[in-house]
Amino acid sequence: MSIGRLIERIGQLLLVLLGVSVIVFFMMALTPGDPVEIMLGDQHATKEQADSLRRDMGLDLPIHQRFVAFLANAASGNFGLSFFHRRPVSDVIAERLPATIELSLVALVLALAIAIPLGVLAAVKKNTFLDRLATVGSLFGVSLPGFWFGILLLLLFAVNLRMLPVSGRIDYDFQIAAVTHLLLVDSLLAGRLDAFGNALSHLILPAITLGLPMAAILMRVTRTSMLEVLSQDYVTFAQAKGLSRRRVLLRHALKNALIPTVTVAAIETGSLLGGNMVVETVFGWPGLGRLVVESIFVRNYPLVQAAVLFYAVTYVLLNFVADILYTVLNPRVRL
Repeated sequence: MSIGRLIERIGQLLLVLLGVSVIVFFMMALTPGDPVEIMLGDQHATKEQADSLRRDMGLDLPIHQRFVAFLANAASGNFGLSFFHRRPVSDVIAERLPATIELSLVALVLALAIAIPLGVLAAVKKNTFLDRLATVGSLFGVSLPGFWFGILLLLLFAVNLRMLPVSGRIDYDFQIAAVTHLLLVDSLLAGRLDAFGNALSHLILPAITLGLPMAAILMRVTRTSMLEVLSQDYVTFAQAKGLSRRRVLLRHALKNALIPTVTVAAIETGSLLGGNMVVETVFGWPGLGRLVVESIFVRNYPLVQAAVLFYAVTYVLLNFVADILYTVLNPRVRL
């Protein structure tokens, strides 16, 4: 990619972020409900006290002035104070972000572990019962609503069978020193296999709920790409040379078939981070998605705006990385 093209793409990304900032700010500002009234609740505060709190939160300014201030602060990385935590928004997000990252990474690994083998197998066994079963399963996985599927898993494995915990990241009696703030990693670093197992048991249900729809998408992409690659001349030539079926599939076909899968996986990872709000709420997972849902209900404008902007930045960057990966893996493609 040339320098000029790179600068052009960065400019496009900045325009997208500006558009997202405008949309999220005005949608939150125009949403019915007064944060001051929600905060004061039934405290029988006077009008003067309410006005003082509104000035303290900057809600007494005209909306255009608030928007300019929001953009100026966001450009410098300052998103102000959370209305309800009374702490910097960046600190509140930083506390919840590791839980979301850990859940998303486990869901991504689970999705890839399911999608790639099934996609290759479905392509190799084209038009067989196994292929049709994998295709139907992928359609089923894509169509499952996360909240419904998550509740079903909770009822079956947590409530009825009592095999897995209902909510949270780890039981309260486990105290692990925070190094990376990813409990699976920190428990291994501390040599606490019991804590690792406990944290993993909390991750299983939300990771399955979040990862299965992604696995279904990646499986279809892998199958389609694998079918296309298997019909190429170089695969036929490799078979004619007498190479084993396994070597042809793994060394020649799969390497090229995974190019679309890698790029789609990079894009879907952004969707995992942004689409986990429902899953985190269902499973009581203390991540950023659940925090955003809670903040929307109480009209915590600064936190919602900063979180949505973070999601947008992550998504556009991952899309950009996916474009770069595609050109690296397939030099014939130019952006």
